[in-house]
Amino acid sequence: MENFVEVVKVDDVPPGSATVVDVKGLEIALINSGGDFYAIGNECTHAGGSLGEGDLVEENQIECPLHGSIFDITTGEVVVGPAEEPVPSYPVKVSNGVVSIAVD
Repeated sequence: MENFVEVVKVDDVPPGSATVVDVKGLEIALINSGGDFYAIGNECTHAGGSLGEGDLVEENQIECPLHGSIFDITTGEVVVGPAEEPVPSYPVKVSNGVVSIAVD
């Protein structure tokens, strides 16, 4: 059973932006792409850049600010290197204006 943890209000992460949240000791990049929320591991698998500080480059892709690796925000898969390994992705739900993430 997924245990969702409330992390932010919907209005705190405008469409087209990302932020970093802590869920049970894990740093997670929370991304709002056109009003849909996605959660992936925050640490780029190439050199540890913060994906939550990256830019959305396509509707469902975020670019690491360090060396330009691009990840699919829906799956965590690498779209463009130099990263070779995916980051984890996490279930997200929105209820009553609050975004929640499950990490277990």
